[in-house]
Amino acid sequence: MEWEVVVGLEIHVQLSTESKIFSGSSVRYGAPANTQANLVDLGYPGVLPVLNQQAVHMAIKFGLATQSEISARSVFARKNYFYPDLPKGYQISQYELPIVRGGHINISLDGGGNKTIRITRAHLEEDAGKSLHDDFHGLSGIDLNRAGTPLLEIVSEPDMRSALEAGSYMRKIHTLVRYLGISDGNMQEGSFRCDANVSVRPKNEDKLGVRTELKNLNSFRFVEKAIDFEVERQISVLEDNGQVVQETRLYDSEKNETRPMRGKEEANDYRYFPDPDLLPVVIDKNLIDQLRRELPELPDDKWERFVAEYKLSPSEASVLISNQASADYFEIVAKASSGSAKTALNWMTGSLAAALNREDLVIEKSKVDPIDLATLINRTEDGTLSSKLAKTVFEALWEGEGTTDEIIQTRQLQQITDSNAIEDLVEKVIGAHPEQAEQFRSGKNKVLGFFVGQVMKACEGKANPEQVNSIVRSMLKAQ
Repeated sequence: MEWEVVVGLEIHVQLSTESKIFSGSSVRYGAPANTQANLVDLGYPGVLPVLNQQAVHMAIKFGLATQSEISARSVFARKNYFYPDLPKGYQISQYELPIVRGGHINISLDGGGNKTIRITRAHLEEDAGKSLHDDFHGLSGIDLNRAGTPLLEIVSEPDMRSALEAGSYMRKIHTLVRYLGISDGNMQEGSFRCDANVSVRPKNEDKLGVRTELKNLNSFRFVEKAIDFEVERQISVLEDNGQVVQETRLYDSEKNETRPMRGKEEANDYRYFPDPDLLPVVIDKNLIDQLRRELPELPDDKWERFVAEYKLSPSEASVLISNQASADYFEIVAKASSGSAKTALNWMTGSLAAALNREDLVIEKSKVDPIDLATLINRTEDGTLSSKLAKTVFEALWEGEGTTDEIIQTRQLQQITDSNAIEDLVEKVIGAHPEQAEQFRSGKNKVLGFFVGQVMKACEGKANPEQVNSIVRSMLKAQ
């Protein structure tokens, strides 16, 4: 039997606010356990939550960026369940009346073309705490620093038909929230993670199969590998005349397998009801218009502009815009240099990328300022530097020896373009190697490279290689 994969994602985005969604506690990462939770976060009797306005604004920006409907009135509800890391016994979330409804994201397909993934909703909620299982002599500890951290949960429709499509959608959301400035998207710190709902059904059948939920996936690679494994597992169960059980499963990256975590609760098991301590959120058109004006250039728009303005290929533009810092760096270099945009891109994907990888740095921490890189390109374009000397200057820039022009001046790296000076060098080299000169004249043209290399060595690579090649050839033929 031929099977069809059906995947929907629930992506949890930690919002980049200074404080929690319902209290003034800090959300700074890495603080000692239980030092960033106040009485509101702990659910003490008599305390009242106060909604973080900035979190609301961030949710609206996401909705605007995804062509979603912004609810004029949204409501917070209590989602009741009992885990050790949930001190109140309920999570404040949104259910029937979320702040963002509908919308879509367009993803690129491996085989070419695009696909639209529909967004069901995006709602605000608080995070739970964290259970700790190490160094407690067989017991578990609880860290409530994350309790109350503001999250935007983005729920997709089950529109994805492969692990690759799910990975592409997740990457697109990740890029978007960073462009909007609403999240740092740091997966290692838990700022961006997802749950994947996976099912299979016979090809051309409309009815959805029984789904499982893969919980807390925090890397693009793990999402794809977990879905692939789960799909194969479900198909194997069904082809053995078994039944897929609706449940929550965990992905073990070391064993590359999923395993049962708990039976899957239905929504009504959570006994949602409106939180009596929080008023409905009323959003007027003026606020929406204001936030719309604050939106940056979005990734899809930047991609189109880079292809049209800088003549980049679709794949080159895609790589650049996937990281806003890389896109910004590229644009500074491209605009400030006299070379083509492709030249700027080649330097970024060549020498700069190699240096960043060597020291395990992101482009935001680059030791070469984009203006200095643009000046370096300009000095190769105007003939001041050869391509070889340009690489020498780049390494000096990386080591912090000064600006491009300062390094050229201090190290006396200006390219020799004076024909008379080059002819003197060539004459000396030919005179020192009569045997090789005779070989050239007898028809062994490969010897030309030997002489060019000797001349470049004699001038420490400062002579213009094209001039050297031309002068060596003409002087050998003249003898």
